[in-house]
Amino acid sequence: MNRTTLRRCARALALYALTVLTPACSGGAAAENPGGVRTQTLTLGVYTTPREVYAQLKPLFAQRHLEATGVSVVFQDSYLGSGAQSRAIEGGFEADVAALSLEPDIERLVEAGLITHDWKGGVHGGMVSRSIVVLGVRPGNPHGIRDWDDLARPGVAVLSPNPRTSGGAMWNVAALYGAALRGRVAGVPAADTAAADALLRRVLRNVTVMDKGARESMLTFEAGIGDVIITYENEIIAAQRAGRDMEYIVPRSTILIENPAAVVDVYARRHGTETTARAFLEFLTSEPVQRSFAANGYRPVLASVEAEFASSFPAVADVFTIRDLGGWDAVVSAFFGDGGAFDRAGRSPAATT
Repeated sequence: MNRTTLRRCARALALYALTVLTPACSGGAAAENPGGVRTQTLTLGVYTTPREVYAQLKPLFAQRHLEATGVSVVFQDSYLGSGAQSRAIEGGFEADVAALSLEPDIERLVEAGLITHDWKGGVHGGMVSRSIVVLGVRPGNPHGIRDWDDLARPGVAVLSPNPRTSGGAMWNVAALYGAALRGRVAGVPAADTAAADALLRRVLRNVTVMDKGARESMLTFEAGIGDVIITYENEIIAAQRAGRDMEYIVPRSTILIENPAAVVDVYARRHGTETTARAFLEFLTSEPVQRSFAANGYRPVLASVEAEFASSFPAVADVFTIRDLGGWDAVVSAFFGDGGAFDRAGRSPAATT
């Protein structure tokens, strides 16, 4: 996708967001309603997968904020693939808080001058939830999927979203390619870029549908399409709890997903919601909320809650972080930039949706 097309997509997404969320974009300063209670609108721009968690958290925050400040918070929110959401905010969707899948999508807003504070300066580095990349399979695992190399076998239909629009897809590629570079995939020597390229190429050739976001990809899998899906662990857990008949495999080596959130300073100041937005960010890393994330299949950022839910999540033989791959700047350039690993894999756009 070239830069002109990306700009057009950003403008279209921004127009959509502004159209459906006009009340939130007109200003969020507290105003007194006829009942004498001051109200304030807080606008959230969120990536697709934690929609259900935020549905649980919003009324809890609203109640606590009302008790603490006397201000009744009304939420307006939008859910898009992380990259698409970031571009929509950059393009004019005036979210007070951005809760996205990965750091580069927040950094885009920093570079645009919309986030002006040190959003990574807190105890948790700006992260509010965590997960890992796993392999979702059909009941009984009929194709015997055990690790990354199994996804390259002939006849295995794989689902993974498009990294041009989805943060989840970028995590997927980083997990597979990173495991290969670490020498944790059968037949791929450590630090052998050519062998890692070959593995990624074979896996991507088996991707039958490349949706725009992680949630859309999961819905496709739930509809019976594909044999295996590369996705967030929390997405599989949520589907299982909703009664969907599926299982998941933790690869021998996979990446720790870290999801950031930040106040979008320029918009929050414009709306008069900066104090409320910062309170909401603090709320996301509080113990009760981290327990809610954990109960919904996310791995918590608080050590105390992580220990509390340790038995709820399977162990990983080799878990690595984006920092082990050189950090996001290096990964974006080497994996997703022009001529990067994804380009070298020769993914045909004809199969994308």
